[in-house]
Amino acid sequence: MTEVLTGLIILLLIAGAGYLYFRKRAARPVPEQLRQGQPLPEFAALDEAGNSLDSARLRGTPVVMIFVRGNWCPFCSRQVKNLTAYYKDIVDLGARLIFVTPKPQETTRRVAEFFDVEFEFWLDESLAATRGLGLLLESGVPGDYYPEYGRDTIWPTSLVIDAHGIIRFVELSKHIIDRPNPKTLLRELRKVIDA
Repeated sequence: MTEVLTGLIILLLIAGAGYLYFRKRAARPVPEQLRQGQPLPEFAALDEAGNSLDSARLRGTPVVMIFVRGNWCPFCSRQVKNLTAYYKDIVDLGARLIFVTPKPQETTRRVAEFFDVEFEFWLDESLAATRGLGLLLESGVPGDYYPEYGRDTIWPTSLVIDAHGIIRFVELSKHIIDRPNPKTLLRELRKVIDA
C-alpha cells in the first residue's frame, strides 16, 4: 500500500513539475515596443470597408485594443462575446474598443450585431503591423485552417491606451487559450480615465 502511495506522490510531483515547466516556457514576454508607459508605435491597418487607418489617429481618446487571431479561433470568438457585456461601460467612459485581426471576422461581427454593440475591427491582412509590434505568431494557424488563413497569425494581446497614445496596460496571453478578464480591462481603463 505504501509503495502505491509513494508511486502516486512521485507521479503527482512529476506532473506538477511538467505543468510548471510548460507554463513558464509558454509564457511570452511583452515586446519592447509595447511596454507599459511607452507610446503606442504607429501602424497602419484597414477598416472593414478596406479604407486605410492609422494608429496615430487614436490620440485624443482612450482605447481598449484587442489583437485576436481570427474568427476560426474559438478562444478569440469567446473573448469578443465576453466583451459585449462590458461594451457599454467602455464607451460610457469615452473610450473606443478596437479589435485588430489578420482576417475579416464575420463570426465576431455577427456576435457584435446580435448584442447590438459597435465594435471597431481593424484588419492587418499582411501582418505587417503584427510583425512591427512584435506580435507575430509563426505557424500559429492550425492545419485545418491553413489554406484559408495562412500559417502565421497574431499572438493574442490586450492593450489599454490613454488619450495621449501611451500604453497604460498590456497583457499577452500566456497560452493560446487564455484571455484577460473583461473586468480587468475595464478596471485598467478606469485607472486611465481617473488619472
